Amino acid sequence: MKKTTNSIKKNFIVLLSTLGCLLIADTLFAGEPGEQAPENIDNRYDAPTTAATTSAPAEKSRGVRIVFGSDLVSSYIWRGFYNAGASIQPTLGMKAGGFALTAWGSVDFASSSYKEADLTAAYTIGGLTVSLTDYYWTGSPMAVTPDSPVPSRNYFRFGSDTPHRVELGAAYCFGERFPLTIAWYTMLFGADKKSNGDQCYSTYAEVSYPFSVGSVDMGACVGFTPWETSGTYGTDEFAVCNVALSATKAIRFSDRFQLPVFTRLIWNPAMDDVHFVGGLSIML
Repeated sequence: MKKTTNSIKKNFIVLLSTLGCLLIADTLFAGEPGEQAPENIDNRYDAPTTAATTSAPAEKSRGVRIVFGSDLVSSYIWRGFYNAGASIQPTLGMKAGGFALTAWGSVDFASSSYKEADLTAAYTIGGLTVSLTDYYWTGSPMAVTPDSPVPSRNYFRFGSDTPHRVELGAAYCFGERFPLTIAWYTMLFGADKKSNGDQCYSTYAEVSYPFSVGSVDMGACVGFTPWETSGTYGTDEFAVCNVALSATKAIRFSDRFQLPVFTRLIWNPAMDDVHFVGGLSIML
């Protein structure tokens, strides 16, 4: 009981400290309103939507837009947890009005055992985005947790041992003048199971805020699991698992092509782990 109480106190202190840092960053470094589009440090399914929002205003009048590209990362960290080493992460998406459909994947350079292919449908109205994501990954430390059954590797298997995880998410951005984003994601179906085979409904919540320092786009976030998430994240109670700071700067080659280079410093208090990731994006 004492260990649990100390753990809750630790996570609560981390959460309050990080939120305080976000407010300080806003006061010291915030640029002019509307200067920078909000950045989601977890770009697993937001990449096509984010890229589309950075297009010139004239492009907004077009009907359907296709966005595709790839990220190269030194390691693949998702919501504070290590998934794989150096990876290439392709994305292909379409956007029409407030609706976006995205395919996203990741392959580890060092091993053929890790493979991921995700599909996301999202709809944005005002500052609210609602998403439904189908995750499929194999070979990751997160693919099988100590308390969850071993899933099949067959992509088209949708029974009790399916490798898929289906997640419903909602994110709200408060606008350009105060671009704080709060997000909530819950697994509804699939390999997110408890040891007894019941659905775990693993949940992850995040608060993020973008700002700029000179010509460098920054982003900070704090993410946590509000309850037991043994089926996906491996936590058994409330836990802060993702405290991250990112920096991005685009190398401009011409008016039509630029290459964003980014670094991310990520701390996972729940796992007592730290990650430092570097990468670059090619988005067309």
